Amino acid sequence: MSNWGLLSQRLVPPMRESARAGWVWPLLIALFGGLLRFIRLGEPKAVVFDETYYAKDAYSLITRGVERAMLGDSENPIADTRLLSGDLDIFKQCSRLDECALFVAHPPLGKWMIGAGEAIFGMTPFGWRFAAAVVGTLSILILARVARRMTRSTLLGCLAGLLLALDGLHLVLSRTALLDVFLMFWVLAGFACLVADRDHARSRLAARYVSAPVLPMGPRLGPRPWRIAAGVCLGAACAVKWSGLPFLVAFAVLSVAWDLGARRAAGLREPRRGALAHDLPGAFGALALVPAATFMATWAGWFASAGGWGRNWERATSSGPGYFVFDSLRSWVSYQFEVFRFHAGLHEYHPYMSEPWEWPLLLRPVSFHYPPNLPASACGADKCSQAVLGVGTPALWYGAVLALLGLIAWYVARRDWRAGAVLLTCAAGWLPWFYYALTQNRTMYLFYMIPLVPFLVLAVVLMAGLALGRQDAPPVRRAAGAATVGAFALVVLINFGWLYPVLTAETLTQQQWWARMLMSSWVTPAPK
Repeated sequence: MSNWGLLSQRLVPPMRESARAGWVWPLLIALFGGLLRFIRLGEPKAVVFDETYYAKDAYSLITRGVERAMLGDSENPIADTRLLSGDLDIFKQCSRLDECALFVAHPPLGKWMIGAGEAIFGMTPFGWRFAAAVVGTLSILILARVARRMTRSTLLGCLAGLLLALDGLHLVLSRTALLDVFLMFWVLAGFACLVADRDHARSRLAARYVSAPVLPMGPRLGPRPWRIAAGVCLGAACAVKWSGLPFLVAFAVLSVAWDLGARRAAGLREPRRGALAHDLPGAFGALALVPAATFMATWAGWFASAGGWGRNWERATSSGPGYFVFDSLRSWVSYQFEVFRFHAGLHEYHPYMSEPWEWPLLLRPVSFHYPPNLPASACGADKCSQAVLGVGTPALWYGAVLALLGLIAWYVARRDWRAGAVLLTCAAGWLPWFYYALTQNRTMYLFYMIPLVPFLVLAVVLMAGLALGRQDAPPVRRAAGAATVGAFALVVLINFGWLYPVLTAETLTQQQWWARMLMSSWVTPAPK
């Protein structure tokens, strides 16, 4: 084998199975997950939880270009009733533009995505949930593919996709028009692009190093389209919710660290200087400038419209195009500070609020939908229940907690890049909430964990790979590992199937509903 072949195999281990199998099986897993998410997507025929904000904001964006005030609010749901009855004349009648401008606390991209479904299927529960179901399904495929790339195993990739398809919180948010599932999608897509970039950059490094081995810092690697794509995805994550920013920072650090590691693994004499001189400038462009440009582009409707919150259109247009640009940017920055103050001061009591240290153990899920006084005819019993409970699959989440502890030990012992990537991502997505909990007493909910769910699954899959052992391990060892992993997957499936009716608003007797409330804290109000 040539020097290039040997170095390439060391830097980028080959896949074990064919490329065809690597697509067919993940697509089948995604199809299964998609069926779970699309069947009865229009039920409940109600405005569920914070859909009362985002479905309306999305409709306003696709019809007016910016979020506009509507009749009714969460305390007086006139607009909710009109939406469900098909009466879409729900915008407030205002004598001035600023009276109709609506202050919103999140960037617009997630609402534009919700609005795309409304534009296609109408202002109906199916329409405003359609985009969430699409990205939820696509995220299953993406995770299966990225897990396959990280483990070099189609089997483990499919296990990752299956486990994500069977997570209760992922299912609920894929069937609800909230922003968090879109944040999860773009974070995962950005991570997947960076993992692909890692492989492509290492292959290019091997090829160019063999042709010019005397360079102490190693060669330049040229354009990195996968890293630029990651920058677009991570900018999109921040354009859904500001909580995408910690992931952007963490992934930028990962990308540069992977470049440094590649140059070290290639045997270069000055890998640090090579990474700083050849890789860091490109990383800055792809993971700082590109995300910033992507974030700004999603505000195009606000910049182009006279009716956005804090827009000051008349003043901006009063003194020529130069002043228009300056004053528009000044107004936009002022708006961002208003949003920051809103989030920093958000500490109102909510019966389903929870603290970050409770989230991994699912101690306090969120009731998205539970209509009172269902008629007895709905279930054939004295009391009936119809619920959408935003909770993860306990067997998966508790297994993930143990897997994360195992990854910590694995990373300390082996410095494995995969364990490090999962641990850093989980830290970036979870630990910042402790600051708000300890210093701001901010109102928070379990579903803020959804961006981390794919990475919890990755932790489980990496530990499953260790349980299975190497391909050349003794048959008894492989059989024991396969039995353990298979048993875990079966337990997750059974646990998910048991909870499925209270994740998807199926009508049950109240006794059947109570049987699925696995902890008392799932139903009792949070203390004030």
